[in-house]
Amino acid sequence: MSTPHSRRGFLACLAPVWPANHAAGAAAPGFFRVARRAGRWWFLSPEGDPFFSIAMNHIDSATLRYAENADIWRNKYGNSERRWLEEGVAPNLRRWGFNSVGWVQEVVIRTPTIQRHSRNWSYEQYQWLGMPYCHLLPFAETHQWEIETRLPDFFSQDFEEWCDYVARDSCQRMADDPKLIGYFYVDCPVWVHAGLAKWRGPLFDPRKLESQTGRQELYAMASRYYQVTHDAIRRYDRNHLILGDRYELRAPVAEEVLKAARPYVDVMSFQYFAGPPEAQRELRRMHELTGKPVLLADAPIPERRTAPNSQLGSRYAAMMTALRELPGCIGWHVCGAYITNRARGYGFLDQTDRADPALIQTVARANRETQDWVKREYGGGVQ
Repeated sequence: MSTPHSRRGFLACLAPVWPANHAAGAAAPGFFRVARRAGRWWFLSPEGDPFFSIAMNHIDSATLRYAENADIWRNKYGNSERRWLEEGVAPNLRRWGFNSVGWVQEVVIRTPTIQRHSRNWSYEQYQWLGMPYCHLLPFAETHQWEIETRLPDFFSQDFEEWCDYVARDSCQRMADDPKLIGYFYVDCPVWVHAGLAKWRGPLFDPRKLESQTGRQELYAMASRYYQVTHDAIRRYDRNHLILGDRYELRAPVAEEVLKAARPYVDVMSFQYFAGPPEAQRELRRMHELTGKPVLLADAPIPERRTAPNSQLGSRYAAMMTALRELPGCIGWHVCGAYITNRARGYGFLDQTDRADPALIQTVARANRETQDWVKREYGGGVQ
């Protein structure tokens, strides 16, 4: 006998069309939400104002605690995370024209056997920052860079219990915070591509997508995952947006996964390290495919590692302009990093806590122009 949570029972419940949306509009008044006005999608602030999320990703204070620069951490910030966030990070981000923070974890080691990121931020750290923020919920370690963890069974009771703990741990505390924009899940999940962990492969064998039965099986698996994670969040927080997984657009993204996610997320989030024309094309395609607002949730300044420093500011401005031209795009979360560590090798500040004035000036100008553009463009009624 099949049950709703068995694979056979779940497959029997599938519909061959895009399902209805259970998540849109879930965010409550007084909190961040998404809406469409005059043919364009926006975040709306808790006050109901238009909000194009210009966020900094990857913010880790440990970069100031190498043996060579720890005196800056002690003398400038008094060995205090709170002082660093209140006196350093928040004023800098506001001065540079950023209005939010995205995925704050930073890559801290990148070797053939270990790929790890800094720990997640606590509720208190976000309060010390005092800016709109997004929070990671670690429901599954299926990131494309994760090489040490086996893949979970989304149909198991164990997975449900873990998701309940994750949501209870974070969402219960954050449920009433108007500064929270929403929740992210996995960074570039390996649904049908293996990522760096060749030993474990992807969650689903992409060869099965050649048959209708295989496509239904992937849809079932992904639907189970997104329903369980959605329900865990809503058990403790009915106020905030669900931003979901951040899909890697340089790897295959199965349409069945997007279809499965659609009823359970408010925004489709993507990572894409590419130039403005490519980003425009792919994000437009994802928006048209899903009908959801799209967020460029992790992307650096184009050619960040190879372009001359003198060109970085203009490349940043070009990307921002390209994203503004997309009616479905609601923000850019910049793969900073905030400060340059040895694993990533680039950032807006160097390891002496200093910035390149020319870069910062151009970035700040582009960000301020974007915020002015939001005020000009936002008109007509919410659809």
